[in-house]
Amino acid sequence: MRRYEVPRLAFINKLDRMGADPWKVLNQARSKLRHHSAAVQVPIGLEENFQGLIDLVQLKAYYFHGSSGEKVVAEEIPADMDVIVAEKRRELIEMVSEVDDKLAEAFLNDDPISSVDLEEAVCRATIARKFVPVFMGSAFKNKGVQPLLDGVLSYLPCPIEVSNYALDQTKNEEKVMLPGTPDGPLVALAFKLEEGRFGQLTYLRVYEGVIRKGDFIVNINTGKKIKVPRLVRMHSDEMEDIQEAHAGQIVAVFGVDCASGDTFTNGSVKYTMTSMSVPEPVMSLAVQPVSKDSGGQFSKALNRFQREDPTFRVGLDAESGQTIISGMGELHLDIYVERIRREYKVDAIVGKPRVNFRETITQHAEFDYLHKKQSGGQGQYGRVCGYVEPLPPGSPIKFEFENMIVGQAVPSNFIPAIEKGFKEAANSGSLIGHPVENIRIVLTDGASHAVDSSELAFKLAAIYAFRQCYSAARPVILEPIMLVELKVPTEFQGTVAGDINKRKGVIVGNDQDGDDSIITANVPLKNMFGYSTMLRSMTQGKGEFTMEYKEHSPVSQDVQMQLVSTHKAGKAE
Repeated sequence: MRRYEVPRLAFINKLDRMGADPWKVLNQARSKLRHHSAAVQVPIGLEENFQGLIDLVQLKAYYFHGSSGEKVVAEEIPADMDVIVAEKRRELIEMVSEVDDKLAEAFLNDDPISSVDLEEAVCRATIARKFVPVFMGSAFKNKGVQPLLDGVLSYLPCPIEVSNYALDQTKNEEKVMLPGTPDGPLVALAFKLEEGRFGQLTYLRVYEGVIRKGDFIVNINTGKKIKVPRLVRMHSDEMEDIQEAHAGQIVAVFGVDCASGDTFTNGSVKYTMTSMSVPEPVMSLAVQPVSKDSGGQFSKALNRFQREDPTFRVGLDAESGQTIISGMGELHLDIYVERIRREYKVDAIVGKPRVNFRETITQHAEFDYLHKKQSGGQGQYGRVCGYVEPLPPGSPIKFEFENMIVGQAVPSNFIPAIEKGFKEAANSGSLIGHPVENIRIVLTDGASHAVDSSELAFKLAAIYAFRQCYSAARPVILEPIMLVELKVPTEFQGTVAGDINKRKGVIVGNDQDGDDSIITANVPLKNMFGYSTMLRSMTQGKGEFTMEYKEHSPVSQDVQMQLVSTHKAGKAE
């Protein structure tokens, strides 16, 4: 919530349970989560004597009657609770005064503070993300739920009180502020997909403009124009058909084929709410269903997950014929395997995790290859000459092919076949069979035969030419490096840092945040397997970490030799 700048309320639940102590929880939220918070309610009785709540802002007592607490009765505050109410209200005013100047002025001048003043001050401080109001109750008995929902209306921002930014795709993803009014062009984000009875149900959050039933909207990510066939407002699992929805509302539409994270507009602007660049997956698993009969459900599940999550990919391993799923890490893929079991009742066998290595070259190398094959009838003849070289660092493209042949040594209709051959050859390098990237191939000369030359001959010539010059270009293996951010209590800092060094990680930052140390490190992904369990045991369960893909970078010489020999042994088997 800090990262995405989300204003928030807190709710302390289960006050009717044994040992309920809301004040202890509030103090822990302040010390552990560093919330600047105070209670806006005081419970009337605790554990089995929990009867209702006193609102410190309005100074009213609320009791909840009826089988599911639906009758809210407001009464005067019980006389025996005046002292605690006065004390807790003063604490609330003090806490809000620290972050709200208007209330601080009234507080310091000892002016009487009305309910309206206090409510407005809490609202301002919450929206500015400087204060967290704390509500209480027992959700199971429906006690305190209505005041919490009232609190959402009173204290959390309405759509025009928060800044939402879109990314303008015509200006290299430049940030654009969305005012959130119904008058502007439509901008809506598909943030959740659900398999409903009538096909895919897409939840949209409208950030600006109006969406109407029967309108044409454009999916910016795919460029497709679609009609809105049916627009519904969701009340948990009940639907209510509506004709239109305005900025700030959440609606669902049927029959719109899209992925999670796609942005829709009315076509007049090219804005997206999330970045279009999707990181490359860094880890793969082989999966297959246990029983042959469940293949249909299995592929249905994988198709749906791919639509829901652009970082989840499914492919087929050409050598072993296994289905390979790829994603952003161990936990990411574990969750999808678990969802296949739970939602589609398909048991899957999971292979060992594989890291997605890449290969690249480090120097210029020449090739000159003649592919000649003579059999009865038309033979095969194709000659290609040129060189390969690494692309400059930071280049946006991974593979570049350039034809610099002067004249017609190779007829121009064969050039696409040569490019295709090189592309195909670059799909698996000869070190460990992983794709080769950051490579530029330049064709300078060649030769053809009037009868025997064909597209196939030149494609094969290109594949063999690539293999011939690849080892001369000093190839290296690249491995995914992850940016790992750890948050651990300071007393465990030494142990954790030592462990990161053991995993060949490079610590790039170390900050202090209260009692915690925040360590930032770049660690090779293959050394991060099973890390969450290790981190928990090193820090008594108090440490946490997030990791995201940073880049592919060359492995050390000893690791490269080890990987190559493992690959050769696997191939021999």
